[in-house]
Order: sequence, then C-alpha cells, then structure tokens
Amino acid sequence: MATVPGWLRRAAALDAQRVAGQGIGDIAITAGAAIGALDAMVRRQERWAGAWRQRLALAAAATTAKQAGRVEDENALRDAVLLTRPGDFLSVGPAGLLLLAWRRLAARPGDEMLSEKNLAAVLEEFGYSPDDEAVGDLAGELRQLAAGAGMVATLTGAFAAAERYSLGRAVGSWFADALLAQRLDWAHAVPLLGAEVVAGLGASRPRRSGIAVAAAGIADEAGRAKSLLAAQARAALRAIDLSAELGRRADRLLAVAPKLRAKAADAVVDKLLSDDAIVASEKISGMSDRGLRRLFDRLVELGAVRELSGRPTFRIYGL
Repeated sequence: MATVPGWLRRAAALDAQRVAGQGIGDIAITAGAAIGALDAMVRRQERWAGAWRQRLALAAAATTAKQAGRVEDENALRDAVLLTRPGDFLSVGPAGLLLLAWRRLAARPGDEMLSEKNLAAVLEEFGYSPDDEAVGDLAGELRQLAAGAGMVATLTGAFAAAERYSLGRAVGSWFADALLAQRLDWAHAVPLLGAEVVAGLGASRPRRSGIAVAAAGIADEAGRAKSLLAAQARAALRAIDLSAELGRRADRLLAVAPKLRAKAADAVVDKLLSDDAIVASEKISGMSDRGLRRLFDRLVELGAVRELSGRPTFRIYGL
C-alpha cells in the first residue's frame, strides 16, 4: 500500500456526488495516475502475479453474479469451479460460467483476448450466443479501439460496443479490461472494472428531439466517461492494495518452501503462486492425495497458506 501516495488515494475516493462536481480532465488525471501506479506493479512480473489476477477475477465474478440477481458469493463461485471434475465445465452452472469468463481474462495471453474464437467463448460464458458474423464485427470494432482511440475513448467505447450488441455492463467491463491490457502491452489482462459498481450505466437515453437531445446526449456521455474513469481509478488502487497483501503472503510461502521435504512440493508452491486456490484432491504428478493433504497441513501450520472453505472435507487452500 505504501506504493500509492496519499494524494492519489484522496483523489480516487470519489463518490457519485464528487464525480458529478469535477471536470472530466481532473478525473482523467487521477485515473491516469492510478493506472500508472498499477502499470509499474504489473511490469515487476512478480512470481505470484497469477494468483493475484485470479483473486481479482473472483471478486469480479462475485460482483457480476450479484448484479445478475444471483446469490453466489466468492466462496460459492470458487466451489462451483474447483469442485467440478476436470473437463466437465458444463456442470459449473451459470454462476460458475461467470467465474470462468473472468478467469479467462486473467489467464489468457493478451494477444489472444480480442480474437473471434476467444470472444465467442467468453460471450457464451456470460450467457450470450451471438452468431459468427456478429462476433466478427465485434472483434473488428474492439481491435480498432485498441489500435487507434485515446485512453478515454477506448474506455467508453468498450461499453458502447457492448450496448450496440445488446450485451450487459459486465461484458463491457470485460472488454474495457482487455483493451487496457492491449493498450499498455501487458502480457495478461488484469480484472478491474468487473468488481466496480459504476453509476450512470444502463440508464435509458432521452427521447426528446433536436437541440435538447444533442445537449442531453453530450452531458450524458460526459457523465458516463467521468463515472467510468473514477471506477477505473478505484479499481486500480484496489488491485494494488491486493497485490501488497498477496505479496506478503507469497513471501512467507517462499520463505518456508526450502523447508518442505515432500516430493513435488515445488510444483505445489508454483500452483499456489499462479492460481487463486487449490483443492486438497488436486492431481499433482509425484504427489499422492495423502501426501498433498499432509503438505497443506504443514503449510497452514507454518502460516504460509490458508484453508479457504472452512469445511472439514473438500478443503481448498490458497494464499
């Protein structure tokens, strides 16, 4: 948390009233500073960055599920995906598919994010089934945004594209995060906006005519841009704070790793550093089920990992 200056935290603490009272330029400066701080963290390429991105994906999926009227929280979403038999993704349910969509964003290489194949898969996970022509047109629009638009236009354009194709705000958030990674040349996208509740999105457009419509449209678009920039600033600082927390936990795990005598312990450590969590029955080459459970018990005893489910059976472990 010390990597973020106090003035930036104060500037990013914007509620809807403060957003409305500030100019778009001021909010854009705040968002740019927050993204700059996040960019510096991403480029350090920490060994535990995979776990960090997947933990952010889980938070985004929980917010997305809540906005869709579902009751699954982070624990239920984690269960839906991790306790499913390998390859049997059809049984994760609609909420589990939402988590898979955000995990896809966090795990796939950045240069694959806007391919037609990847977009078709992620839209299916969000519950949509557009035809091939629509997916091709959408992919072209998004690639055009990534290549030519300014940062603010890219952010607002992601949500506008989602609206044009009758997709929800969660999909717009996914697009915006993917486009940000493209613009900043990140190896992997960082799930940011999915966990933010953005004021002003989804509001119906005015149906007046003439000059009144034009003026109202300009004001509406400016308000949306400010709300999105403020949300992006908050999300960036939240991601940085989580990186500081997970970094401390990862340091503890790496400090005790040389003491582990179990076979394939290094593979378990790598898995913990690259993913949100591991089930106690994970199939790891060179490690029996009993050996893995004993290793997790040892890691918990050493304060290097946490048991995340709170259950006596079907236990889940992570940083």
